Amino acid sequence: MPELSFVVEGVQAVAHAVGPLLNFSLKISDTSPVEADGVPQTIHAVALRCQIRIEPARRRYTAGEQERLHDLFGEPARWGQTLRPMLWTHASVVAPPFSGTSVVELPVPCTYDFNVAATKYFDALENDAIPLLFLFSGTIFYAAEGVHLQIAQIPWDREAGYKLPVQTWKAMMQMYYPNTAWLNLRKDAFDRLHQYKIDQSLPTWEAAIEKLLSESAERVPT
Repeated sequence: MPELSFVVEGVQAVAHAVGPLLNFSLKISDTSPVEADGVPQTIHAVALRCQIRIEPARRRYTAGEQERLHDLFGEPARWGQTLRPMLWTHASVVAPPFSGTSVVELPVPCTYDFNVAATKYFDALENDAIPLLFLFSGTIFYAAEGVHLQIAQIPWDREAGYKLPVQTWKAMMQMYYPNTAWLNLRKDAFDRLHQYKIDQSLPTWEAAIEKLLSESAERVPT
């Protein structure tokens, strides 16, 4: 029976996908003993599923990052209780036939929706890396001595850590959304903003928000 291990070797932003997409380079190794004839057993395919978590406690934060992360984790004095692992996303890939080792690309679609905790976290960071944990599961289809096809499940303890460079994520979002950020509003709030834009004869959404911010600043007592 195959004993698979996993290593995340690198990551690259895909330039011309439908939406922001990271390809993680994933090395899959069969560490089980070779067959009696000395030839590694053949793995026909691996239907691989992966849960990716963010482990925010595994890095340090600048004062600016701490301020921007207040929305997620509260005051830094409480981070010992609030800095918990977060689910980022799920991904899947089918590895083609191989013996011994294989490297596949694990595609991970990304969102720029600031209502999503992972987007808030990634955007708040200035540099360094994002600590990730990949948790693997899935099905192995393989050939063994005297049997053409067998099926086995990937044990639940298979995992791999990886540090995603912050600049890789930021450069990807800049490539897809240059000088832009996405904000998802409740429909009633959008309708009010839309009516304000019409009433003030403002040409763009940016102009409407900038005017509101300016009016708010003027009302703040000095």
